[in-house]
Amino acid sequence: MLTAELMNKLKEKEQRIIEIRRHLHEHPELSFEEEKTSAYIENFYKELPVDTVDTNVGGHRGIVVTINGTKPGKTIAIRADFDALPIQEETELPFASKNEGVMHACGHDGHTAYMLVLAETLAEMKEQLAGTVKIIHQPAEEMPPGGAIGMVKAGVLEGVDAVFGIHVMSTMDTGQIFYRSGNTQTGRARFKLLVQGKGGHGSSPHMANDAIVAASSFVMNCQTIVSRRINPFDTAVVTIGSFDGKGQFNIIKDAVALEGDVRTMSKESRELVEAEVRHFAKGLEESFGVETTLEYVNDYPVLYNDPEMTERVRQALIQAAIPEVDAVKEVAPQPPSEDFAYYLQEKPGCFFYVGAKPEGKDWYPHHHPKFEIDEKSLLISAKAMAAVVASFCGTSES
Repeated sequence: MLTAELMNKLKEKEQRIIEIRRHLHEHPELSFEEEKTSAYIENFYKELPVDTVDTNVGGHRGIVVTINGTKPGKTIAIRADFDALPIQEETELPFASKNEGVMHACGHDGHTAYMLVLAETLAEMKEQLAGTVKIIHQPAEEMPPGGAIGMVKAGVLEGVDAVFGIHVMSTMDTGQIFYRSGNTQTGRARFKLLVQGKGGHGSSPHMANDAIVAASSFVMNCQTIVSRRINPFDTAVVTIGSFDGKGQFNIIKDAVALEGDVRTMSKESRELVEAEVRHFAKGLEESFGVETTLEYVNDYPVLYNDPEMTERVRQALIQAAIPEVDAVKEVAPQPPSEDFAYYLQEKPGCFFYVGAKPEGKDWYPHHHPKFEIDEKSLLISAKAMAAVVASFCGTSES
């Protein structure tokens, strides 16, 4: 049976997955400088019996690998991202980042490591596969508007019946796998607002037009969007993360620039928040006599897991009876945004989670300089995705 053989082979390669992850963790790269990581991935496949390796896909050096089974069947895509973050690592791990100010603080090193070894194992067993497996190594997940959109535009999902992805989670217990059907992760937007007033002396406000006062009004008004405009049964967050009003104590500021972040869980809320932000920005001109320039960008959409595919993933995970997994659980909606949502706009599929909380020591959330994962989650991730692949492309299971 394909599932059992896959599991056994992956177990034998557990240490190799860990070693690859540690190498990638030690040598992280940002989205705009991923030559070495991309080359490492490409080189990994050189001696493997895969059918095609396409490089420089979708910008930022994406890679797509195709493994054709010997029998006809479905075509599925499975994705792992490989970019790091501009964070100075503080973990003190023996394999901590050697690149100053760059760190794998979101687990993408683990995603790539498990996916490489899983792809290797699938290629070795391709005579037992029915259909086709596309391996998507995607860059730039962390850099808006996200690397996935470029991969989609490049046609990586052409002919694909379903698409799947995993994220390891330092906030979830190791040994457990989590899923959710329907709207699962928030969509995201970001905006920049320039408020142009008239500078002057602090003693003579009547001769100036204070941009700080106008911009502060905008900040406070934005806090009413969620509390007074959003349906209380929906979800939205509006954050003003940057307010550049620095000046001198006795000078009335002539201009202020601020930036905001928006997260929503529905198309309706997304449109409503944008309309309200635009309304409040324009209103400053009438209320305070200032000039405003607003740049508002919607990027990652709401991540929607197809209910049928999600149920199929759940059943595959349970039936696989992975020894390292204690439970397969439904999880609450997740606040962060994720560009895997672009794939799910095009094809049905499921993005699910593998617990990776370090046991017996302090744990930190994603994007923290002390972020770390329990490396037992790597084998679990490989086996979990193997179970999904077998459910679609196994000659008897599919």
